[in-house]
Amino acid sequence: MMRRRTTLLTGCTALVLALGATACGSDDPVTAGGGEGQSLSGQTVTVAGVWSGSEQKNFQKVLDAFTEKTGAKTAFVSTGDNVSTVVGSKIEGGNAPDVVMVPQVGVLKQFAEKGWLKPLDEKVKSQVGGNFADVWQNYGSVDGTLYGLYFKAAHKSTVWYSPAALEQAGVTPPATYDAMLENGRTISDSGLAAFSVAGQDGWTLTDWFENVYLSQAGPEKYDALAAHEIKWTDPTVVDALTTLGKLFKDKQLVAGGQKQALNTDFPGSVEKVFGPKAEAAMVYEGDFVAGVAKDQFGKDIGTDADFFPFPPVGDGKAPVVSGGDAAVVLKDGKNSDAGMALVEYLASPEAAAVWAEAGGFLSPNKKLDLASYGDDVTRATAKSLIEAGDSVRFDMSDQAPAAFGGTKGTGEWKILQDFLRDPADPAKTAAELEKAAAKAYGN
Repeated sequence: MMRRRTTLLTGCTALVLALGATACGSDDPVTAGGGEGQSLSGQTVTVAGVWSGSEQKNFQKVLDAFTEKTGAKTAFVSTGDNVSTVVGSKIEGGNAPDVVMVPQVGVLKQFAEKGWLKPLDEKVKSQVGGNFADVWQNYGSVDGTLYGLYFKAAHKSTVWYSPAALEQAGVTPPATYDAMLENGRTISDSGLAAFSVAGQDGWTLTDWFENVYLSQAGPEKYDALAAHEIKWTDPTVVDALTTLGKLFKDKQLVAGGQKQALNTDFPGSVEKVFGPKAEAAMVYEGDFVAGVAKDQFGKDIGTDADFFPFPPVGDGKAPVVSGGDAAVVLKDGKNSDAGMALVEYLASPEAAAVWAEAGGFLSPNKKLDLASYGDDVTRATAKSLIEAGDSVRFDMSDQAPAAFGGTKGTGEWKILQDFLRDPADPAKTAAELEKAAAKAYGN
C-alpha cells in the first residue's frame, strides 16, 4: 500500500472532501445483475478509503462491477491520509460509511477496540480461508476475530533500477546486500550516483530499516519488535541501524549525499532515476514505483525500468515486506448488510481481476490468475508476493500506533531522518526510538 499518497485529489473526490458529502456514486438506475449475484437493488453502499486520482478511478471500476452483479449502487468517499479521524467524525455525526478500506494494521486494531467493526460473516470467512495465506487472515484479525479482508497489497521489497545505467556500468542485479553496495560503487565510478533516497518522507526510511531488519534479525524478532515485545535498544536493532548507516553515510552511494536525500520526497526520488535528467541508477521502494515511472515519466516497465528483489543481508533470507488496504464493515453504517456483500465480492478473484487489468495494483489473493496483470514486471512482483506465503511480514511502522510509526515530524519517521543526517551513533538512535516507542505503546 502506498500509505502516503502521491496522487492529487481530483474532481469529485475534492468536492466530497470540501462538502463532507457522500456523493459521487452513479445516479443511473440499476437493476439486479448477474444470475449468481444476490439482488441488492435500491441499496447504496458507501465506501471510504485513502485513494484519490488514478487509484480511486480504478477502484471505482471494481465497485461498478459489484453494481452490475448485485444491483447495489456505491458511493466512494476519499478520506486522505487521516482515515481514523475522518471515519471517527463521520460515526459521531451519524453519517458512518458502510465499508472502510483501512491502510494500516494499527488503525484496523484501533477500530476493532473501539467497537466500530462488524466481524466478517461466515460467507466472507469461507472466501478468505480459501483464497488467502494465513498471514493475511492474521493481519485482518484482532484477538482471533476476523474483521478485515486485504483487497490490495503492496510489495515493499523491490529495488527499482534503470537497466541502461546498470548496463553502462557493467553490473547485473545483485544477489546479496553487500553485492548491491559494491555494484553501487561501480555505478558511481561510471559517473552516476547509485541510490536516490527519499529522506524528506520519513516513511521511506522506515521501509529501508524494515527490510534490513527482517533479513538480518529474522521474522520472529521482527514480529516481537513490531509488537514492542522487545525494546528498540535490542542488539538486533543496533545491528540493523549499523548496516543501514554504512549506506547512508557513503557519499558514493547516495545521490547528492545526506543533505540532498533529506530534501528529496518520494516522487522526487523516482524522478532522479527515471526522470528526464537521471541523477541515480536505483531507487528502493515498493511496487508502486512502477506507477510513477510509467505515468509521470513515460517509462516502459520492463524495458526502461525494472526491479530486483531486496537482497538478503548477511546470512539472512531475502525479506518480503508488504503493506495493504483491508476492507472492514462498520456497525453504524446504514447499509452494513450490503457492505458485507461488497466485502464478500472483494474477497473473490473476480473482483481482484478488475483492478489487476486496469494496472497499479497487487492482490494477495492466491486464486487470482497472474495473467490478469497487464505486464510481465507486475506479474513477477505479484508472483513473488504470493509465493512468499506466510513469510510475508506487514510493514512494521503500519503496525505501530500512529504516534510512533505514522506521523510526520515525530516518532520513527523523524528519528530515522535524524539518523540519515548523522548515522555515526546507531546505539543512540536505538535509544531514541525506544523512548518514542515506549511512550506511544504505553509500555
